[in-house]
Amino acid sequence: MKSRFTFLLGGLVLAAMPLALAQTGGLRLPKTVEAGSGFSVQSSGSGKAVLYIVGPEQVLRRNVQLGEATLFAPGDLHNAGHYLVALVGESSTEDGAFDVIAASPPAALSFLAKPSRLAVNLREGISGVVYVFDTFQNLVLTPAQVSFQLSGIAGAVQTRTALTHNGVAWTKMNSAAKEGASQFVARVGDAASTRVIQQVPGGPCHLRMSAKPSGQRLAVETEPVRDCSGNALPDGTIVTFTETYKGSESTVDVPLKRGVARTDMPAYSGAKISVATGVLIGNEIRWEK
Repeated sequence: MKSRFTFLLGGLVLAAMPLALAQTGGLRLPKTVEAGSGFSVQSSGSGKAVLYIVGPEQVLRRNVQLGEATLFAPGDLHNAGHYLVALVGESSTEDGAFDVIAASPPAALSFLAKPSRLAVNLREGISGVVYVFDTFQNLVLTPAQVSFQLSGIAGAVQTRTALTHNGVAWTKMNSAAKEGASQFVARVGDAASTRVIQQVPGGPCHLRMSAKPSGQRLAVETEPVRDCSGNALPDGTIVTFTETYKGSESTVDVPLKRGVARTDMPAYSGAKISVATGVLIGNEIRWEK
């Protein structure tokens, strides 16, 4: 059978002439080659020919002796993907294809974790996604088990496992009950990657103040302001004191310092004093001399 075989290499036509075309009849190829591994191509017949292997960002050319095995050294092919093969002789051309797959075991991880900062006690508030690569930065498509671990606060440890699908696996974790930094680690075999997740106090949960005379004025002070897990709110959080007296109202905004807000207000007999931070309203005091 005569046919016209056209083979493109970098936009150039290597052969475009009537040739006897055989589909791997005398060209024996591996079905798959692991990236970075050595392999061989066996041809039949006699005489000289040129062997071309073309794939993702790689082209190999070898002058070969038909009937002999052509050896390729480890590292000759390292990009995973589908490769086309053409054996161009003086009177015939044979073609075929094979796949280069990612090397094993996995050698590197690309680990994305978010958010990097969040409030405590959020169910599934932390998400992690990992991509698995071999030593040549090929995405490893064969399933691999990924171990996720979140630890570092008061000895609490959360673990999850997930199987990669097309090279990617993901999970969700709860934020810790106590504020602080946690280590979020993804691991596949000997390959590991770590991210730091900062957990901060949640919204205020308890707010209570007291008042006492201070000279001609009234000293008001909150108890330590904490979230529902007992974590002290960060310094700088604004607490608002409001005093109502005979239809008039005055307010003072005070930042927390070491978890407590303090200020002085006029000591009007019969005045009502309330306290709030964010949407949380604390107790109310009616001051009587």
